[in-house]
Amino acid sequence: MNFENFITSNTGLMHFIASLFALLLGTFILILQKGTSTHKIIGKLYVLTMLVLLITAFMTYRLFGKWGIFHWMAVISTVTLLCGIIPISIKRPVNNYVLLHFSFMYWSIIGVYGAFVSETLVRIPKVVVEGGIPNNVFYNLIAIGTILVMGFGAYFFIKLRPKWERQFGIAANKK
Repeated sequence: MNFENFITSNTGLMHFIASLFALLLGTFILILQKGTSTHKIIGKLYVLTMLVLLITAFMTYRLFGKWGIFHWMAVISTVTLLCGIIPISIKRPVNNYVLLHFSFMYWSIIGVYGAFVSETLVRIPKVVVEGGIPNNVFYNLIAIGTILVMGFGAYFFIKLRPKWERQFGIAANKK
């Protein structure tokens, strides 16, 4: 693996630590029973960890020296996180705020897995960055990692959504 200059700043260190906690907390959220006090506590910790992760992501420009693909992914992650927090916080829309919360938070966590896989893949071969510039291998590895994780995520989302709907008495077609 290419761990040369793996962590080069305090911001990078904070980002790395937050990403580890987000992976761990997100995994607990996925496997533990939903709606319990434990779920709510871990969920709040996950949100705080994600806020640190996202803020530090927007502060990192080492790879490109400017706005890059990982910043765009952080924008998507921010939107997904907010769309998961808002419905459960304001309890709106009345008939399906729980399903919206679960759906967006699920994809938030899957996005963290996708980022982990992409980050790991681009660090394996040293050839992904030539002369400080990411090449096609870099982008192909990001695409492969993201597509694989999101594909698995979609499979489990489709499989688990009916369970969530039954658990909380949610009708998928309520408006």
